[in-house]
Amino acid sequence: MLALCNMKTLYLRNVPEELSEALEELAAKESMSVNALAVRELTAAVAYRANADLVWESPNLNVDLPVIVDAVRSGRDT
Repeated sequence: MLALCNMKTLYLRNVPEELSEALEELAAKESMSVNALAVRELTAAVAYRANADLVWESPNLNVDLPVIVDAVRSGRDT
């Protein structure tokens, strides 16, 4: 089904060995491929960067940001 989607392929060069190993370990712990993990983490990073100004300019709502970040990274609802 995904083969029918219009998705790009991204190649990363000059990835440090430590980062590559860390990605492989994280992916294995979560029973995911390195590709799926990388796409998930890049998606979260882009969403964070796109919305960082909104988060820091918003009033204090007594929200536990680390809990929300963990939930977003794991793909679950808060």
